[in-house]
Amino acid sequence: MLDKRLFFSATKRNRDFIGHELSKIIIKDGLILEIGSGSGEHGVFFQKCFPEIIWQTSDPDLLHRESIFSWIEYEKLNKKMPKPLELNVLNIPWKIPFDSANFLQGIVSINMIHVSPWACTQALFKGSGQLLNAGQFLFMYGPFKIGNKHVSQSNYFFDNSLKLQNDLWGIRNLEEVSEEAKKNGFFQEKIIRMPANNLSIVYRKVFLMK
Repeated sequence: MLDKRLFFSATKRNRDFIGHELSKIIIKDGLILEIGSGSGEHGVFFQKCFPEIIWQTSDPDLLHRESIFSWIEYEKLNKKMPKPLELNVLNIPWKIPFDSANFLQGIVSINMIHVSPWACTQALFKGSGQLLNAGQFLFMYGPFKIGNKHVSQSNYFFDNSLKLQNDLWGIRNLEEVSEEAKKNGFFQEKIIRMPANNLSIVYRKVFLMK
């Protein structure tokens, strides 16, 4: 099989720290849905970290899905991990296999919302709110502004570089993100400061969305 793996340099730098935080909230059963899985490097790493669960990757980009599948094959996880879903957060309701939806325990989004339009952040919470039950989590990781201010000079320059690539991209203000979460039935349970001026945010579902 042709090797179509992509390599994102940030993955090796952050995966252990993210995995440590996930280990505090993942239970030993069910399925995690990752939104915007990119290269798939995080997905295969976390599947190996948490062998008791199923890690379901997803991405709207064909090249990314091909990379994810190649990583699954390379790590010999094809008997454990399902193929990546073709999932665009904006297409609500999300098309999730029935069995997967029944076993879902949480949703993970890593480094997505700053490289997509704000509408994708809104859709992430709306789609997650429709799938998750009360008590289940949405875990997010990436750079955020707090009080509409950057937490470091490097984040300021990074934000500017993102907007030069696409004026709809950019580091989001945490308060606005959490307000969107609240609209969709989540509360902000925990903020964890991470290396490289990033944050991990744990949101919990508090009521069912219609």
